[in-house]
Amino acid sequence: MNASNREQLVVEDLHAYYGQSHILHGVNMVVRRGELVTLLGRNGAGRSTTLRAIMNMVGKRSGSIMINGTETMTIPAHHIPRLGVGFCPEERGIFASLNVEENLLLPPTVRSGGMNLDELYEMFPNLYERRFSQGTRLSGGEQQMLALARILRTGANLLLLDEITEGLAPVIVQKLAEVLIKLKEKGLTIVLVEQNFRFAAPLADRHYLMEHGKIIDEISAAELPSKQEYLSKNLGV
Repeated sequence: MNASNREQLVVEDLHAYYGQSHILHGVNMVVRRGELVTLLGRNGAGRSTTLRAIMNMVGKRSGSIMINGTETMTIPAHHIPRLGVGFCPEERGIFASLNVEENLLLPPTVRSGGMNLDELYEMFPNLYERRFSQGTRLSGGEQQMLALARILRTGANLLLLDEITEGLAPVIVQKLAEVLIKLKEKGLTIVLVEQNFRFAAPLADRHYLMEHGKIIDEISAAELPSKQEYLSKNLGV
């Protein structure tokens, strides 16, 4: 397999704007197939905007974003999932009036390889138990699991996950960690924006550190122990 086949996402000199606000100032990053990579940084560093820019969900953007070897800068937002990209935003987007199963069946299968309901219920037993419960009756953790399961049904193999543990109980955070490990074992590629470093650290192959809309460092899993103090200082934890 040559290098270009291994690289599922290549971002070069990415600038992004909301209105007049220039948020991203030349982001460069590479994510290879089957990797789990985190975007670390303080609030406002540009991590969530990076995910939204990859999905073409910002006001204006420039640079290059290659997904599976395809340049996506001119591709409309609603076509990007067809390239196998699944985005789980912070706000989750559960349909409150629908039950769990209806929520799961709603998104179209955009490509082959998506998980069926039985596979999803095996991965998320809580959702099986709550499959006839309305979206509004779910806990925050159950809503997060549903948002993630819904993406896995579409056939996405590159997951962009934005703060999936925020505000959740430790037992649910642990469950989500187990799910991400299983997804990695299945060969999925994951980009994780995460404040909870203790959750992200054991899962990730590499960490990109962001500050002021740029990536300022790249740290491998092997380098983590020696960089803890440096990271704590930069992340303010």
